[in-house]
Amino acid sequence: MKKHKGLTIFCVILAAILLFWLVINLIPPKKSVESNPFLVGDGELPMIAAHRGGGDCNPENTLLAFREAVNSYGAAIIESDLYLTKDGYLVYNHDGYIDETCNVNGDIPLSEVKALCKDKENRHYIADMTLAELRQYNFGYYFEDESGARIYQHEADPAAAGLQIATVEQLFEEFYQTHPALLFIVEIKDEGERGYEACRLLDEVLNEYPGYRDRIVVGTFHDEIEVELKEKYPSLYRGAPVGRAAVFVATQALRVNLFDPGDFACLQIPTSYDLGFTLRLDKKTYIDRAHRRNIAVQYWTINDEETMRALIELGCDCIMTDNPALLQQVLAEYN
Repeated sequence: MKKHKGLTIFCVILAAILLFWLVINLIPPKKSVESNPFLVGDGELPMIAAHRGGGDCNPENTLLAFREAVNSYGAAIIESDLYLTKDGYLVYNHDGYIDETCNVNGDIPLSEVKALCKDKENRHYIADMTLAELRQYNFGYYFEDESGARIYQHEADPAAAGLQIATVEQLFEEFYQTHPALLFIVEIKDEGERGYEACRLLDEVLNEYPGYRDRIVVGTFHDEIEVELKEKYPSLYRGAPVGRAAVFVATQALRVNLFDPGDFACLQIPTSYDLGFTLRLDKKTYIDRAHRRNIAVQYWTINDEETMRALIELGCDCIMTDNPALLQQVLAEYN
């Protein structure tokens, strides 16, 4: 008799757990954001995001690269990182130092530059330089075309060629009238007080270009900057920081997405994480569950045709790539 009673109790508990699991998956989750310009519609192809402006096609993070990405390769999104200069300007660059993309060290091979930069004391950091100092250099100096030729090495007028370091103001001004629907993904790379100032300056510049205020998503790897963005600039869309992205992935994998507290607009993830084992993130279930929350799913950094096609088939919202020309060709096949 006791055995039957114990079995009954076990079955009731199991049924309750299954019912609970079913209910939390049937209840529509709260939307992270009410509207999201980074989402594509049902059946639409993903947007092209030019990572660093498309560094495989043109000198990365230069106005030349940004122009070509938008005007020649159909990029709907420009992606890059922001750093604060010594005199308070926000400029685009992937690293905090400029040695590997311009001629700040003079006419020496890139291999020697990289060897020098292994010692951090030899690096030329953006934080230590004014905008005027940074604009002395040619940021296409080490760029090589498909044949390996350094076609901008001897550019006589880097400013006219769009090969100087670019500021936030310059980029917004470049496209504000001609491409009002352009989207931007930016990452605040400075931390602490400099990061707070970078947030304030970005908000200030957006006041001058209000049409882009709801066309930009801001991310950071620094917890204090994430809090700053959330509390002081709530109108700005935010990308998921690493911790939040991990919580989202975990709750979706366990099918308990109702308990995910994320309030970000974009989930920017690679196709996999190495956790001692390979956790695949290129799955339709993650995309579908993100879309239930009005979250756009953006994969980085994809430079091969096979992965591009796989992500297109999955229905993601955006593919970030160093080669927007290649992605444009792949998307054209679907069109």
